[in-house]
Amino acid sequence: MLEGFRTRRTTAVEAAEALELSRRRFYQLAGDYLHAYGPGRHHDWVPGVSGGDHASPWPEPVTALLRKRLGSTPPASYSFAASEALRLCEFRLDRAQVRRWALRNGLAHQGAPVRVRAPVRRWQRDRIGELWQLDATPHAWFPGNPTLFPMLSMLDDCSRVFVGSRIYERELLLSYAEFLPAAFLAYGLPLEIYVDYHSLFFTHTPESLTQLGQMLRFYGVSLRYAPTPQAKGKVEREHLFWQNRLPAYFAGEDIRQIPAANEHVDALRLHRNAREIHRELGMRPATAWSRAEADGRSKLRPAPHCPWWPYVWSVRTQTRTGFDGRVPVGAYPVRLEVPPRTQVVLCRHPDGGHSVLAAPPDPLKMPQVLFTSRPSQKVQFC
Repeated sequence: MLEGFRTRRTTAVEAAEALELSRRRFYQLAGDYLHAYGPGRHHDWVPGVSGGDHASPWPEPVTALLRKRLGSTPPASYSFAASEALRLCEFRLDRAQVRRWALRNGLAHQGAPVRVRAPVRRWQRDRIGELWQLDATPHAWFPGNPTLFPMLSMLDDCSRVFVGSRIYERELLLSYAEFLPAAFLAYGLPLEIYVDYHSLFFTHTPESLTQLGQMLRFYGVSLRYAPTPQAKGKVEREHLFWQNRLPAYFAGEDIRQIPAANEHVDALRLHRNAREIHRELGMRPATAWSRAEADGRSKLRPAPHCPWWPYVWSVRTQTRTGFDGRVPVGAYPVRLEVPPRTQVVLCRHPDGGHSVLAAPPDPLKMPQVLFTSRPSQKVQFC
């Protein structure tokens, strides 16, 4: 075949098909043959041994997991399937390997989705904790359920670490009162949080803050407002990360309830931070975070052990007791040991409990709790 190609009796396409080789491999062999032909050594020339496929077969748990993820409705993406193999089986795969395996086993995707070209991206901040991006996205996360439940996501602008991701029934102030302090306790307090002009964040009254803004200001965290959704594109793009993964994951695991779903979201979030390479950074987000800490590039402050903490992160309403000293707490009136018509502060906590304070949170004073239906907690004071 090579001699026929040299004398132009056979084309490269015909020779490659006859030898069951790619054209690239055939041209490599033809080049080696011609190098031997010049000095007259072509009679003794033999082709070298090709690399071939000497990889050991993948373990059965890995292939079973790939069939489960790629066979769900909707199917998982190839990158998510590779991530799951690493998370659950400690078996490292590349997205292209999963794709080739899916093609051979009849589990390939029908076609790639058409994506809108992303705008020019603003580079990240230099210090962790300098700016966290926060946003919510509604999506039909659960199989067979068209309800659009919102997911709150927040990530560090410098390292791209997901500091929080959680699905809620509705996007309410009470949802943020649970979501934000959990992230602060786990990672620390940032300087600013990048948000949009949602009514929970922004008020049109000059020099005033929403109740959520007041919660953040109590602990020295400011709000920065994005002029357009594209301005906080880092967290906007991460919505697509979850939308591509969670519906397929929940369908494969038959998860249909929000509490059970959030346990898995936490595990996936931590795995993504610690094990997956971020394409823009070229490293794992946790690695970028650690390098920033080692270089002294951090603006984070530890969450304070403050007696006001559970009451700041609650939905507060000011009211007065009745002439009988009672105040409505939840569905029942509660008698307080205060004079009639005394102004008090009702606190509704994310865990479903209620408290009554004698005065709003003040960093210069201690909280005076008149009533609480929450379990007793030990609070460390500043």
